[in-house]
Amino acid sequence: MSPVATIRDYDVVIVGAGPAGMTAALYTGRAMLRTAVLERGFPGGELLNTEYLDDVIGFPKVLGHELAEKFAAHAKQFGAEFFETTSVTSVKKMPDGYFHTETETGDIFRSPAAIVTAGGTPIKLGIPGELEYAGRGVSYCAICDAAFFKQQVVAVVGGGDAAVEEGDFLTRYANKVYLIHRRHEFRASKILQQHVFDNPKIEVIWDTVAEEVEGDPQSGMTGLRIHNLVTQERRLLDATGLFVFIGFRPNTGVIAGHFDHDIMGYVLTDNAMMTSMPGLFVAGDLRAQLTRQVTTASGDATTAAIAADKYITRFKEMQREGSTTAEREALESSHVSAGGYT
Repeated sequence: MSPVATIRDYDVVIVGAGPAGMTAALYTGRAMLRTAVLERGFPGGELLNTEYLDDVIGFPKVLGHELAEKFAAHAKQFGAEFFETTSVTSVKKMPDGYFHTETETGDIFRSPAAIVTAGGTPIKLGIPGELEYAGRGVSYCAICDAAFFKQQVVAVVGGGDAAVEEGDFLTRYANKVYLIHRRHEFRASKILQQHVFDNPKIEVIWDTVAEEVEGDPQSGMTGLRIHNLVTQERRLLDATGLFVFIGFRPNTGVIAGHFDHDIMGYVLTDNAMMTSMPGLFVAGDLRAQLTRQVTTASGDATTAAIAADKYITRFKEMQREGSTTAEREALESSHVSAGGYT
């Protein structure tokens, strides 16, 4: 800790201001908990990289940045304090049971509970035009964006379960789907592969990599340049969409200490969104779950916030009663095993 760093005391600290973080802030604010939301950029998370959404109940079609603004305004209405452009370096549980959330400037946010909603990051191709046309043809979520490509030609890059399954899903909307893989066989399960091979709308392009996304500043993506690694042939695909499924990294690096996770690194929680580290809750894309949507992130965060409120109440009661560290640990463990916070 820096000798000039400040220590700020809060009831709960939320790391990340995407849909999960802002929903959690709404509920902790309503519970009259002093709440700090730390966001490395600006409120919105992946919403800021999404042009339109049509799968948020009550909003048949809404701009990503517009929805982000609504989320943030609603959370702030109940008193949550937002710290923008504040990068978190670690969330660490201290011997006294408090969490120290440290920022890159060395400041410490001290709280009995923390909710980490740092999300995850789709692995990018790293080719020219990819970032320029993100949200304007380039996507990392077929369920989110497929409906915007009705009667169009799109390309999918990847060879695992996600690429194959999402490629098949895209044919519900697109006229044609090019499934591009750098090898000559998929890593996906055989049953998913068979769905692709049986689908007349899908054309598999083997031994090939994407090299450049072409487009127009006004209309968005117009084509994809590809390179066959065997024949060395280069050509341009006339496609208005590119879906990239080559991996996803949960942003768990800020959590200091051991926590239970699955083989992919996603955090495991109980049904109250608490991790194996008592008092540490997670919600959103870094949690092990079936799907990653705005609505599921908000639902997880609602549970996490309500559970955190109950946890904090118990924590403060023990402090007033002068409970020993051993008693506190026993009580925290009983919360985990029982799965309840009554």
